[in-house]
Amino acid sequence: MSSTVSLQATVGRRLRVAFAGFRHGHILDLYRRVLTSEEIEVVAACEEDWGTREQLAAQGHVAITHSDFRAMLASVDCDAVAVGDYYARRGSLALEALRYGKHVISDKPVCTELAELEAIERLTAETGLRMGCMLDMRDAPQFRGLREVVQSGALGEPKAIHFGGQHPLLVGTRPAWYFEVGKHGGTINDIAVHMMDAIPWITGCALDRVLAARCWNARADAYPHFRDAGQMMLTLDNGCGVIGDVSYLVPDSLGYRSSLYWRTTIWGTEGVAESSMVAQAVHVGCAGDDNMEARRLPSADPGGYLRAFLHDVRGQSEADELRTADVLRATRCALVTQAVADEARPFNIEV
Repeated sequence: MSSTVSLQATVGRRLRVAFAGFRHGHILDLYRRVLTSEEIEVVAACEEDWGTREQLAAQGHVAITHSDFRAMLASVDCDAVAVGDYYARRGSLALEALRYGKHVISDKPVCTELAELEAIERLTAETGLRMGCMLDMRDAPQFRGLREVVQSGALGEPKAIHFGGQHPLLVGTRPAWYFEVGKHGGTINDIAVHMMDAIPWITGCALDRVLAARCWNARADAYPHFRDAGQMMLTLDNGCGVIGDVSYLVPDSLGYRSSLYWRTTIWGTEGVAESSMVAQAVHVGCAGDDNMEARRLPSADPGGYLRAFLHDVRGQSEADELRTADVLRATRCALVTQAVADEARPFNIEV
């Protein structure tokens, strides 16, 4: 196991990153950003799945250097490992990298089991190694705009939040492993983790309780074990209520273009604000207003999650940047909510 690391160890040189797994397309965004960065470089890329290696070779987007993860760790001099394998594999890859003394940045979700998260929490605390994640909602102008409104105090104290993170199912387009038993890890953990990070960042309040959660098979008829719908009810530490839906119920033809995609409404003691991932403004209505006002969006911060990871590794994080503690907290919130859904004990309503 690694000894405690110096956060200044990589200052003055490029951070060397080895990639582990490309079985979800999200990781290609990270790969492309590292390739074009002046502060970070790709030193190796491993894909253990033969079919994925063949696909990547045909596409020509990724130069695979290894087919065995442990062999890569043992032979490549790197500072960090970027993880993009199927969901249930990610926790073990992250733990192995941390045990080798490497920082880790992962696509979401970081892992699918609370026991894995607890081991990651323990290792990062003991060693000073950093855990990053592709939680890029902070980088989107719509959510940066919502944060500006809430942090300005225009809404007063947040009291109720509703978010809709519904996705298209896209059977035949999504990786086949999504629908294989034991590889996905749950719809809430998969999708809601974005809001588990964004809500505390927007409001300044921590998620503290899961009141209810449910996952069920709603649309994926060919895969009855795959619970493609997810809903939840939570609270923040100021008593604010949160209701969310992250089901795969968007018609495939709409894809991610719907105005409802990540539609988020925040009600405060003095007003309300709303936006979505495709909105062209943040709509705000405050006490005394006759109508909702469309406020101009701030600039996007593309690749902000990667810069935040680099700053975290170097001990140079700014106050509102994503850090290891934020990643681990959001992951824990998502996993606990998923566990509540998995263990739900509904009560019949007597009429």
